[in-house]
Amino acid sequence: MKDRATIVCWQDGRILLVERGRARWSLPGGTIRRDESPADAARRELVEETTLSGHTLGYLFQFGGLNKRHHVFYAILPGDARPEPGNEILRCRWFRPRKVATLITSVPTAEIVSLIFSHKNVTI
Repeated sequence: MKDRATIVCWQDGRILLVERGRARWSLPGGTIRRDESPADAARRELVEETTLSGHTLGYLFQFGGLNKRHHVFYAILPGDARPEPGNEILRCRWFRPRKVATLITSVPTAEIVSLIFSHKNVTI
């Protein structure tokens, strides 16, 4: 099973999704390298994909399927944080959590967002 670091970035009631060119939105993140902790991978992937750095990450949970295990982190970003596409990313865009269900996303993205935001009293 491959391990992946996935980051839910939260800003002013919206979450950040990235688009890699397959006409699908996903949460920022990527494969955890050998001898790299999930937290280090999350920080590296966030910088590589969005140019966002220096933000505190909190750990939420593990989410897994048959082939990948996502170590899900979150970052609460200030209003002036402006992600820019990096590496293989074409676009970075903010969405309200309820909007994500109407988008074409990766299956893990839809499931992770649903798990986090399906409760009425979520406070991230």
